[in-house]
Amino acid sequence: MPPLDLNENNWIVQVEESLKSKTSDDQRHWNKRSIYRVPAHITNLKSEAYRPQAVSFGPFHHGEDHLRPMEDHKHRVLVHFLRRSGKRLEHFLESLREVAGDLEESYDTLDPKWMEGGGKGVAGLFLQLMITDGCFMLEILRFTNKEVDDYAPNDPIFSEHGWLYILPVIGRDMLLLENQLPMLVLERLVAVCNGKKEEEYINRLILNFRGASENNPSMGKCLHVLDVFRKKRVHLNPDQVVSMDNLNNACMGTCLHVPDVFGKSLLMESKKNKKRKGKDSEEVIPPATELCEHGIQFKQSSTDSLKEISFGSGVLRLPVIVVDDTTESMFLNLIAFECFHVEAGTEVTSYICFMDNLINEAPDVALLRKKSIIENYMESDEAAAKLFNSLAKDVMLDPNGGLHGVIKKVREYCKERRHEWRASLMHTHFRNPWVILSLFAAFLLFGLTIIQTIYTVLGYKK
Repeated sequence: MPPLDLNENNWIVQVEESLKSKTSDDQRHWNKRSIYRVPAHITNLKSEAYRPQAVSFGPFHHGEDHLRPMEDHKHRVLVHFLRRSGKRLEHFLESLREVAGDLEESYDTLDPKWMEGGGKGVAGLFLQLMITDGCFMLEILRFTNKEVDDYAPNDPIFSEHGWLYILPVIGRDMLLLENQLPMLVLERLVAVCNGKKEEEYINRLILNFRGASENNPSMGKCLHVLDVFRKKRVHLNPDQVVSMDNLNNACMGTCLHVPDVFGKSLLMESKKNKKRKGKDSEEVIPPATELCEHGIQFKQSSTDSLKEISFGSGVLRLPVIVVDDTTESMFLNLIAFECFHVEAGTEVTSYICFMDNLINEAPDVALLRKKSIIENYMESDEAAAKLFNSLAKDVMLDPNGGLHGVIKKVREYCKERRHEWRASLMHTHFRNPWVILSLFAAFLLFGLTIIQTIYTVLGYKK
């Protein structure tokens, strides 16, 4: 639909022309999009979590003052990349020019300046950006995978010094939703270098860069780095036996909000969520410390997939999660991607909602840490608890997700009379150390009284 026109007749003509059209471009329009701007009402809550700190990839943050120092490094890396590849720059330009339309449509709300001057035989700003940023990203991935070693030992990025101080920040920036490059860029650059398409090769580079294991599963077609990382975190191997109550078994096609009504939908869902989070809500379970009082044990899942959450025989199995200074930014951007991209799924969002139920305060984190489910590298357990609580703000469980089955089983287990009695006993009598000491003294005194009675009886018989 074109913008509103001050001339009423022109506006009527535009609407009539749209009505005459028998086909709609809506599906094709949304199928192309995979890289989105996060709206202000979300970024205002934690703006630094969505902004790159060291390097920009793509057009959304290109040219920002604090990122300019990295642009000089991008240029020299491009020259280094071309020299090693033995290919002319024109070969890469021609390859990307063939798919320039698809690359542009991967971005939501792309500034018109990036689409100017990109005609045949012209290297427009957008194509220049795609090649420069794409080569820089590929070099980062290859260096961390030890596939390139022809940089100077004192290189500020591609060296041991850069490995310690610069690459961790770049790795954090590569997981921001607004800071993505279409995977098609990397595929085309690699194809020109190697003469063939290597989709899984790029996925493996990304997963190894993020510290994944060597036996990485096949990720298939991915949209960008953030999508590769997300699929790895929610992936389950086909040969693994998984409970039917695992998180979101069959809801890969459901998302919380449609992007064009994102703001209104988020506010409506937030209000519903607050109403549902009452004490007796069917979507809420007690925190970890209370579940422990009911006799529930916590154990690690067999994999680190966020989908592998199950409950049975009084044991709640959870994937291991590392919590550090980059966790907040990572999860906020994964949640934003699931909210915007309709086909992404809701596994990460549902996992965060579930963990928000389990964690209220520092003792809940401490319990899960002792069970080796949470690896906490933050300054305290209290900081980790606040982190999970803040991540779950204004999000809700997928109503069609399999996690509801886990919650239902946990709630039913806690409602059994013997487990309620146990929890009441633990909560009332065994939380205070002085009460425990008093009970121990009482039992000891009772035992000594019995012994004394026995000796008295035996003495009377003699």
